[in-house]
Amino acid sequence: MRGSYYTFYQRASHAFRDYPSLSKLVVICTISGGGLAAYSDVRPFGNVYADAAQPAIKKKKVVVLGTGWAGTSFLKNLKDPSFDIQVVSPCNYFAFTPLLPSVTVGTVEARSVVEPIRNIVRKVPFFTHFFFHSFFVTEFAFVLQNNLDFGFKEAECFKIDTANKKVHCKPTQNNSMGGKEEFTVDYDYLVIAMGARANTFNTPGVVENAHFLKEVEDALRIRRSIIDCFEKASLPSVNEEEKKRILHFVVVGGGPTGVEFAAELHDFLHEDLIKLYPDLEKYISITLLEAGDHILNMFDKRITAFAEEKFQRDGISVKYGSMVVKVADKSITLKERSSGETKHIPYGMVVWSTGIGTRPVITDFMKQIGQGNRRVMATDEWLRVEGVPNVYALGDCATINQRRVLEDIAAIFSKADKSGSGKLNVEDFNEVIKDIIERYPQVEIHLKSKKLKNFVQLLETHQGESAKQTTLDIEKFKSALSEVDTKMKSLPPTAQVAAQQGEYLAECFNRMKECDENPEGPIRFRDSGRHRFKPFRYKHLGQFAPLGGEQTAAQLPGDWVSIGHSTQWLWYSVYASKLVSWRTRFLVVGDWGRRFVFGRDSSRI
Repeated sequence: MRGSYYTFYQRASHAFRDYPSLSKLVVICTISGGGLAAYSDVRPFGNVYADAAQPAIKKKKVVVLGTGWAGTSFLKNLKDPSFDIQVVSPCNYFAFTPLLPSVTVGTVEARSVVEPIRNIVRKVPFFTHFFFHSFFVTEFAFVLQNNLDFGFKEAECFKIDTANKKVHCKPTQNNSMGGKEEFTVDYDYLVIAMGARANTFNTPGVVENAHFLKEVEDALRIRRSIIDCFEKASLPSVNEEEKKRILHFVVVGGGPTGVEFAAELHDFLHEDLIKLYPDLEKYISITLLEAGDHILNMFDKRITAFAEEKFQRDGISVKYGSMVVKVADKSITLKERSSGETKHIPYGMVVWSTGIGTRPVITDFMKQIGQGNRRVMATDEWLRVEGVPNVYALGDCATINQRRVLEDIAAIFSKADKSGSGKLNVEDFNEVIKDIIERYPQVEIHLKSKKLKNFVQLLETHQGESAKQTTLDIEKFKSALSEVDTKMKSLPPTAQVAAQQGEYLAECFNRMKECDENPEGPIRFRDSGRHRFKPFRYKHLGQFAPLGGEQTAAQLPGDWVSIGHSTQWLWYSVYASKLVSWRTRFLVVGDWGRRFVFGRDSSRI
């Protein structure tokens, strides 16, 4: 009994040291009597039974670079207290980036979509456990014991030294001496989740004259620029031709971000600003430039057609096959693919949304580890950076380099051919099909694309023999799977992918002890046992495309497409549920309600 009380007191003492506010309230449930005793203004416990104290165990240091979707998801789901977590990021908050187009026009306020990273790491895990388990001493002690050691540094990583396991950083703010003193952070495990930058394709003038939409600061700059355009155009010294130029808004890129911003901008201009600037309505225009033949190419054709028709009805001009070659301060130069003609389009504001590119620090790191010939940093299916131990990468800064089936065809065949006859029948293959699909997801995609439910149909497709008599040697087996590797697809650079990768990697770290600090050992087809930890597999949950006018298109699993006003309410509910905290949920829902009642805010703040 004395030992159990000591354990509780010791753990509580550490908790009150780290969380002084808890000294005002302790709730203890006496399970044997069923009574509840509440003590207020409790002082931190001292060194009770200090002679029995156990020596401290050195914790493994995990350094996380970035507080975007991938990094934050990893931090939220990491529960093992044996790690010392150090986070380095230029932003001390997490931003819900899918709502950035709404921030640009005041539908949602910037503060509503961000949550301080310290709140996410420190407060959420403790209070969640406290409210649900505070009536049990053992659970309460468990919560006190499992608070993670966490440190945050608002800085930018500019170099990764894997030889010495150090990360070189510089603060984002000047110190008291007027400079930015560089420092290093040691690591045992490094998690790179730095995201990506906007891809300009080295187009002249883009960086100097265009707006991007990647960060909260970008959204706020766009919002101020829109209001500036209207204020400039309303001056009496501006002629009509200049007013047309100033109030011409150009969006480059017909992907989800560009389309959603164009739709939000249209609603803002025609529902709010023309009421305040009625004399300028006839000068307003929006142009969307797309290098391809359609907008929203990654969506179902039904969604693409509906979006194009709606933009045409709304008066948003969409120019297809238009390649931007230069962006000046007042005009944008583009080349039409069909005619080869070069045109100059005057504008008042241009937003560049044409995809993502690799950050310079990642490019230098790739050269250092022998991946200099790649466009994006490569990892294996367990999110480990190829060629570097104890370094993981997830989110937009990396891509999974899936193994090809034909590279391992001999091992696959040997695993299936248990009899060693050199021939493979249907029963042999069915015993290992789950392992093969798990290791090579392109096999499953291949089977589905051919509408084949089992390997029997695949064999019949290639041989035309009866299922019972069908056998394959290794050469015929190669022929049957020769098209599989062509079905491999890279994961899209979306928040959904990054969040799932962060959650997966956190689970890897939570189980690292039980797996002898190597949970990701690769599957070996010749071994009798399974691998200890499954590789990462992305599960697509669908995607939305807000099109303005309270209409949204949704493409969900099972080839289900929904378009219209009802889908907009589905979009509201899904996005509200995905926000990182209850605080941001209340704020965003409040902003939506305020917009319905009072309209969008047009103040230049």
